[in-house]
Amino acid sequence: VQLQASGGGLVQAGGSLRLSCVLSERSFSNFAMGWFRQAPEKEREFVATINWSGRDTDYADSVKGRFTISRDSAKNTVYLQMNSLKPEDTAAYYCAAKYGTKIYSSSRDYDYWGQGTLVTVSS
Repeated sequence: VQLQASGGGLVQAGGSLRLSCVLSERSFSNFAMGWFRQAPEKEREFVATINWSGRDTDYADSVKGRFTISRDSAKNTVYLQMNSLKPEDTAAYYCAAKYGTKIYSSSRDYDYWGQGTLVTVSS
């Protein structure tokens, strides 16, 4: 199983970005998906998660109301729409996959990880 994340970049505060992550696995619907981020000299932290069907989601308090996680089973892809970006959102963002039916907010739960995609928000 491989995960390929993309969509990072440089954006001004208040702007938007959409991250994408493609799962190289036909049984995409068997996986819960998550996004995590890690800023320089900080620990990796949970951002958002979505269950296999897309009906159940959860977010870190710091991004609620600004970020939206979604998935497209036809494309084996999970998205993270990020609006109203702040400088404190600057980090490497990682997508992750967990074989399971629930939502998962701990990095320890996830089985597979993609490479990071860097998001930089300028003030």
